[in-house]
Amino acid sequence: MASPEPPRRLVGVSTKMYFSLQQTFSYTWGLLQLDPLAFNARIDLFLIPDFLSLHPCAAILGPSHIKLGAQDTHWEDRGAYTGEVSPAALAEVGVRIVEIGHAERRALFGETDEVVARKAKAVSRHGMVPLVCVGETTHGSVASAAVGQAIQECRVQVEAVLRAVPEEQEIVFAYEPVWAIGAQEPADPDHVVHVTKAIREMVGQRKGLVRIVYGGSAGPGTFGRIKDGVDGLFLGRFAHDIKNLEKVIKEMAEV
Repeated sequence: MASPEPPRRLVGVSTKMYFSLQQTFSYTWGLLQLDPLAFNARIDLFLIPDFLSLHPCAAILGPSHIKLGAQDTHWEDRGAYTGEVSPAALAEVGVRIVEIGHAERRALFGETDEVVARKAKAVSRHGMVPLVCVGETTHGSVASAAVGQAIQECRVQVEAVLRAVPEEQEIVFAYEPVWAIGAQEPADPDHVVHVTKAIREMVGQRKGLVRIVYGGSAGPGTFGRIKDGVDGLFLGRFAHDIKNLEKVIKEMAEV
């Protein structure tokens, strides 16, 4: 009996709040040229622009295999939540992936594990994939202790989401050590592999697809060093230059 094919790898980019509308649209058009490269390499490519750009970006990406993402959502579909964005509206626009629980949201806006879990449940309820950011805030100087601390912190975050999302629903966990976000170098490969393997064990035998990506100053060469623990990469400012993103996709296709 043939072994089942491994899940498609995953690579994506968030523009955060760096681009103007025109820059976002120009970037999205440019991204289309990478669609055949990623698709033929069995890599799912996704883009997470700002909220104002979602509807136009959905039209641009419509004919492609590139998945459209959103940077956040509320946990309720409708109501008196001024300034928030409904998961139902995101699904209606054509969003496929919703990023939640990023370290910036947790630190700047006080999002708790409970809030993140409620949002993940809402995303799944509308047939979208929650991309849940998890990661430790501290980093010890002793490697073994640092791994243990990271696993302990991530376990609380991961298990809260697993309890909220039906087990047949797809989830993506983005492991992003908070201390590595925006740093000059990504976290040590051994550290990442040990922690992401532990996250995979936490997932257990869920029926739905669960993929794990790494974010945190990821760039050329990162995936090859940590591929034993992850299914892909979640890129930030480095990939705002499409040539850099192309380089990463080509590397992922070869390892």
